[in-house]
Amino acid sequence: MRILLLTGNPKKDGLCKSIADAIIRGATDAGADVTQMSTEKISRCRVCGDGWGTCASGRSCAFGDDGFNDIQAQIGNADAFVIITPVYWGEVEESLKSFLDKIRRCENAFLPKPTPAKFLGKPVLLVASPGGSGDGALSCLTELERFCQHVGASVFDFIGVNRWNSDYKREAAYAAGKALGSGRDIGKTV
Repeated sequence: MRILLLTGNPKKDGLCKSIADAIIRGATDAGADVTQMSTEKISRCRVCGDGWGTCASGRSCAFGDDGFNDIQAQIGNADAFVIITPVYWGEVEESLKSFLDKIRRCENAFLPKPTPAKFLGKPVLLVASPGGSGDGALSCLTELERFCQHVGASVFDFIGVNRWNSDYKREAAYAAGKALGSGRDIGKTV
């Protein structure tokens, strides 16, 4: 099982990072190979052409040389995904949001294209980590769920974690990573 963990977390430590580490430990303990990629350097979508440029015609970004093309290639190689984000203003962190906007145009499941969407039918573990007040996890997870709907991915689980529930949510993150890494089927009763 190859898992790609996508994050826009600008911090190199802290709550969001510790949850990502727990998921990675769980997945690797289950025998999965986990690659972590940051979206910090990805520029926003330029909405080229008439609103649908090369993303609509060929599942590629005309401006993907900012690291976008590398991550898109890794998406094609992955069997499952983790998207983990700190929460700002009740939403996905800005660099990750920019990446998701670009990849949604290239990998949407609705427009007919020469190749199938790379996320299509694959499981995605969604994690939102609000700091400060702890508010915004649900709105952020809803935003991530809509992304999954657009690219045809299947939500494996949702984890909302803040500083006062992190002790038991870290354990849940480990368990979710282990279940994802073991190849557990979505919809199968355990």
